[in-house]
Formats: sequence, C-alpha cells, structure tokens
Amino acid sequence: MSFRQIGLRAGSLARPALSAAPRLRVNAASRQLSATTAARRVIYENKIAGVKTTKPGIEFEVGRDTQARRTILPHFWLRDNCRCSQCVNQDTMQRNFDTFAINEDIQPLKIERDNKGLKIKWNQDNHESFYPWDFLNHYLYRNSRPLENTKFKYGIQQNHQDPPTIQYNELFPEKDSGVAKLTNTIRERGFAFVDGVPFDTPSATKEVLERIAFIRETHYGGFYDFIPDMAMADTAYTNIALPAHTDTTYFTDPAGLQAFHMLSHEAPPGSEPSTDGELGGKSLLVDGFHAANVLKQEDKEAFNILTRLRLPWHASGNEGITISPDRMYPVLELHPLSGKVHRVRWNNDDRGVVPFTKDIAPQEWYAAACKWNEILKRPDMEFWTQLTPGRVLIFDNWRVMHGRSAFEGRRRICGGYICRDDFISRWRNTNFPRQQILDRVVG
Repeated sequence: MSFRQIGLRAGSLARPALSAAPRLRVNAASRQLSATTAARRVIYENKIAGVKTTKPGIEFEVGRDTQARRTILPHFWLRDNCRCSQCVNQDTMQRNFDTFAINEDIQPLKIERDNKGLKIKWNQDNHESFYPWDFLNHYLYRNSRPLENTKFKYGIQQNHQDPPTIQYNELFPEKDSGVAKLTNTIRERGFAFVDGVPFDTPSATKEVLERIAFIRETHYGGFYDFIPDMAMADTAYTNIALPAHTDTTYFTDPAGLQAFHMLSHEAPPGSEPSTDGELGGKSLLVDGFHAANVLKQEDKEAFNILTRLRLPWHASGNEGITISPDRMYPVLELHPLSGKVHRVRWNNDDRGVVPFTKDIAPQEWYAAACKWNEILKRPDMEFWTQLTPGRVLIFDNWRVMHGRSAFEGRRRICGGYICRDDFISRWRNTNFPRQQILDRVVG
C-alpha cells in the first residue's frame, strides 16, 4: 500500500471545516497552565464517542454535532508522531528514531483508551505509543498548530504620554521576569526603553542586549560603539538627518532587534555644552505595521503594489563588500498563512532599481511609494524622542522604522543587532510555559 493510499497527503481525509478547537490560554505573567486544563481534556475525550481501527488509520467517531476536518488519523502519521522517551529525546526534544524505517503498512495490534488519551501497540517491534486527547482532537479539527496570536498595540502617539519603559535593575541580576517584561513589551508595542543603564563605559549596554540573546555579527562587526567619523561608508556614521527606515534591508534575514544608547553628546569646539537637546539628533520612530494598515485603508491598490513588487536591496559602500539578499523582496511582506504584514523592508537609500514587470509598471510603484512616504511623515505617525545617557532604546527592526534629526558636535552611540529568531525564542521562553511552546513549535 502506498503513502497516498494510506492518506498521508494533507486534506486527503478532510471533512468540512469548522472553527478551531478551543486553545488553552495562559496567563503569561504567572506562566502557569490554566486550571481548566483537566476539564478541557475531559471535553476533548467526550467529543470522541468511539475509536476503531481501519486499514488506512484510526477512525474516530466525533458525533453529529461536530464538524471535524477529518475522522481518520493515518497509522504511519501516528507512529511518526509518537512522543515517548524512546522516540523523542526528552532533553533535546529531537526525534530519536528513523521515520523511514517504519513499515508503510504499519498497523495497530491493540488500542486502549482512558480519560487521558489513547494507547496504541503497533505490530512493528510491539512498540507502544500514547496520544493525549487534546493532541488527537487538535488534528481532527485542524491541519496544523495555529500561529502565535500576538495582540499588537498599534500606533505611536500614545507613547509620548506612556513610553514603554523598564528599569535596568529589573534585568539584573539574572531576572527572567524583567526579560519577560522587556521582550513582551517590544513584541506588543514595537519598542521599549531601558532606564538607569550605566554609561561610563559601553559594557552595561552590551550586557542588557545579551540578557535577550546573542549580539549579531555583520560587516559592521558585532556590538558597535561609534562617533560620526565615516569609519564605515554608511550615512549612519554622519551627522545628517535620516528619514524613517529599517536597517539591513540588504540581508535575506534583516536584523530582528536594534538598540541605541547615546553615551555622550559633546558640543562643537568653542561652543557651550548643551543640556536641552539644542544640539539636535532627536530619534524618530514610526510604527510600520500601523502605517501599512493606514495605507491599506486609504489606498488598497498602493498597498497591494508594495506587497507584490519585489525590489533589489544592497549594501555596497565599503570596499570588498557587496551584500544583497537571496532574492528581491517587496517593501511590505505578508505572512503566507495569516495574510497580515509581518515584515517591513524600507530604506530608500539602500533600494536598487525599480524593475519592469508585466503586472506593475515602475510609475505605479513610485505612486504607491509616494503615498507610503506621505503616511510615514504624518505628525500622528511620528514619535520623536531625545536619547540621553542612561536610557537604552531597543526596537523591532521588522516593524518599527527609525530615523533622526541632524545634529552638531560629537555624539557617541553604542548598540547592536539581535537576530529575529533569537528574540522570538527568548520572548516565548520567558512568557509562556514550556509545554505550550513545544506544542506550538513541534506540533
């Protein structure tokens, strides 16, 4: 019997779709499983009125009042997803056996059910597997695990009255509760300040970033500490104004987080020291997700163009370095499952030539980009703040664009990049129970 015959292809045993089975919701602050877990397991079990073995797989009688996507789970699929200690290394959570050594026509010798789940003894090696009811019901009613449902807080103006801030001493010594607060704030609001950071040297700033994850190495190095001296061929190393943009558009995987800490700002020689920000250099933040939503509401055609037309991006200013991503990417990237914007890639300075395509003419892209640019420059889209020694700014580079006003004098900035995957991993593991994370990322 072939894999196709035993129903391993997605949807081959599908039933009419229904809304997803209820998911366990967790209080992130307490990081404890909901007290309703046991009750929900009973509900899951009660949905299954009967279980029987068929040639293609285990058939579940789910009752007439439900609309499961499928009623049969294939034998091969079930055996491959055994999570016992023999099949999965409980320390690494990696599969411990050879999937391709499973017989194509593997069959159960015996099945038993109780209030916790279903036990199956297989005819190959007499192996015994156990499947909790919530796992079985999930895949009877859904095709895969759902996306993480993050409740983004859109907009930027409210941050003037309530800037998202945590204190340095909430992160040290080794306080995961503070890291949970920091990462969740960045995840929801797009950025956060860390106040009270020592600034006599850059080392404390580096330690703040390393409480989240490893600092990412790029052609600029790792942790950066610079003044406007054009040590690198990039406008960041000047004192000119910079419009709202995201960094590292030229990487296949742009930096996930970025951080800035102004250690000092000295007036030009012969000038009086400034205490009120008159030297300039204010930092600008713009919520790209919010701007994309506004664009979609006001000009859906422009929104569609910026999500569809793929552009070249590059970093070519330093001798011996020419970086470009694995392929061309649009300004607004949509998640393939949710259809929502999940990454903004916008830096007009690093953009290459707008290509000619059969669907979108260059002038159409320019018109859409002009509308986008106009939205980004609206006062209600902008959050201006003066960086000061002791205050570290960390933001989501996939979402929040940054810029600055021109400045005078000698300004010393330190900071670094963090990879997106490392940031999300740290956010998950400080805000949610381990089992919930594994259920989502493993399946």
